[in-house]
Amino acid sequence: MSVKSKLFKRKNINAPSPIAKIISYTILVIWTFVVLFPLYWLAITSLKHPIDVNSGPYYIPFVDFQPSLYAWQYVLFGDLQNDTIRPYINTVIVALTSATLALILGASAAYALTRFRYNPKLGTILLFIGALLLDVVLTMVGVNWAIALAVAVAVFLILMQVLAKRFHRSLGNNDIAFWLISQRMLPPVAVVIPIYILFQRLHLLDTRTALIVTYLAVNLPIVVWLMRDYFQSIPIDLEETAAIDGASRYRIFLSIVLPLSVPGLVATFLFVLVFAWNEYLLALFLSGANAQTLPLTIAAQNATRGPQWWYMSVLILIMIAPVILIAIFLERYIAKGLLVGAVKG
Repeated sequence: MSVKSKLFKRKNINAPSPIAKIISYTILVIWTFVVLFPLYWLAITSLKHPIDVNSGPYYIPFVDFQPSLYAWQYVLFGDLQNDTIRPYINTVIVALTSATLALILGASAAYALTRFRYNPKLGTILLFIGALLLDVVLTMVGVNWAIALAVAVAVFLILMQVLAKRFHRSLGNNDIAFWLISQRMLPPVAVVIPIYILFQRLHLLDTRTALIVTYLAVNLPIVVWLMRDYFQSIPIDLEETAAIDGASRYRIFLSIVLPLSVPGLVATFLFVLVFAWNEYLLALFLSGANAQTLPLTIAAQNATRGPQWWYMSVLILIMIAPVILIAIFLERYIAKGLLVGAVKG
C-alpha cells in the first residue's frame, strides 16, 4: 500500500484517516490561538509599565520587557481603589443574587409548565393588562401609587365577576412559554425609559435592589425556556412511581427532579450569571455612584482617561476572571446540561 493510500485510509468507521486528523488538529490549534491570544494579551499588558504599552508591542515577559505589578497596585491600592472595589462588590452582589433568584423562580415555573396543564382565558388576560394600564395612567396623572393600585385591582375583580362567563377562548402551556421567551426578544432599549420612571417613582434609583429586580425580570424567561426543555427530558415514570409511594408533589420536585436536573441548572445559572455580570445598558440608566457596576466603571474610565490599556487590562481581567473560573470549575456539568436538554425522545 502506498504512502498516499495510508494517509487517506481510515482504520475503522469511527476513526478518521491520518490526513483528516492532521487537518482537524491544525484547525483546532489555530482556533485555540484565536480564542486564547486576547486573554494572553490582556494578562501581559497588565504586567507592563505605561511606557512598555505605548512603545510596544512586546509579547514575551522577561524577554521583550520586564514585568511589573505597577498597574495592579494602581488599580487595587492606588488612585483607582475606590473606583474599583465598590463597583466590583456591586457587580458580584447584583449578578449572583439576580441569577440565583431567576434560577429558583424560573426552574419552578418551568417544572409547572412541564407537568401541569394551564388554560387561562384570553379575556382574563386582556382584563389584567387593562387593569395594569389603568394603574399606570392613574399614577402618571398624580394619584398615589397605593390608591391607583387598589382602584385597578377593584376594577379588575368587578369586571371579572361580570364578564368571566363570556370568555371562551383559552391559551395553553406552549402559548405561555412562548409569551415568556418573547419578553426576552424585546430589546432592553425599548423598555428602559418606563423602567427608569418606575424606579424613580419608587425612589429606588441608584440602588442594588433596582438592578436585582430588573435583571431578574430580564433573565427569568431564559431560565424558564431552558429548564422547560430539560425537565421534558426527565422520564415522568420516576415521578409517577414516587407519587404511588406517597410522595407529595413538592417532595418529588425537591428529592427527584432537582437532583436529576443539576447539569441543566448549572448550565442555565452560568448563562444568566454572565448576562447579569456583563449587562451595561440597564445599569447605565438605573445606577449612579452608589450602585455602579464594573462594566460602567470600565466604560467611564476609558471615556475620562482615554485608552490607557495598562490599567484597563487589569480592570477587564478582574471582571472576567471570576466567570471564567466558575465556567472551568463547572465545565462537566455545563457540557452535560447543554446536551441532555437538547435531546428528546
